[in-house]
Amino acid sequence: MKSRKNLLEQLKSLPHFGKNTVYQLGLQLGLKDSTVDTYISRFLKCKEIYRLKNGLYLSADFFDKNRNDISYSFYLANIIRTPSYVSSWAALQYYNLTTEAIHSVTSVTPKVTRDYQTKAGNFAYQSINKKLFSNFSLANPVRSLAHVKGASPKDLVEATSNGVKGKFDFFIASPSKALFDLLYFRTRQFRGVPLEKIKVLVEELRIDINEMDEKEQVKFYTMIKKYSHEFR
Repeated sequence: MKSRKNLLEQLKSLPHFGKNTVYQLGLQLGLKDSTVDTYISRFLKCKEIYRLKNGLYLSADFFDKNRNDISYSFYLANIIRTPSYVSSWAALQYYNLTTEAIHSVTSVTPKVTRDYQTKAGNFAYQSINKKLFSNFSLANPVRSLAHVKGASPKDLVEATSNGVKGKFDFFIASPSKALFDLLYFRTRQFRGVPLEKIKVLVEELRIDINEMDEKEQVKFYTMIKKYSHEFR
């Protein structure tokens, strides 16, 4: 029982882990892989660890300590399915461009579409053409505020002092690409949607594009026009 407790304690410090990591930690404790498998099953049954997907886990303790940190949720979204970046509604809410309730973290990937329902939250992945898998970057909450219209140095300082920064970096679409991705999937790749109706569609979705940095607004409409010429 002591070795079981020691193994769990080591897992508590990890933001996520796979079976190979648990086997390596078990080896250091003199445990056989078969014993580690038994412990993993018991950890899951006792809700001491959660399964993100087959072979990928996180400890309940680590999750409870970071569950209110949005950067951790976005970090996990990147980890569960790679490559991917957070986009659409989740990213738009993150940039304060919509007030819609978000029930899952939506990401974009060149892989097939897939959803994961876990104890750590729901994660949705939408498949996109590899040529459109772009305009995202590694970010944290404070740096991303720079894309929000009117964000001042004071805002950045206050965000940091209020704990907004978070502890985890993650890949996220730029504001313009997050909006592009949302409309891309919602309109089934802009089928039957003329360019002049894009602004109306954005308003109908209650997205406050005027709060987006002006350069990002220009990028958004540029993406739409470029897609219309190259992919339609």
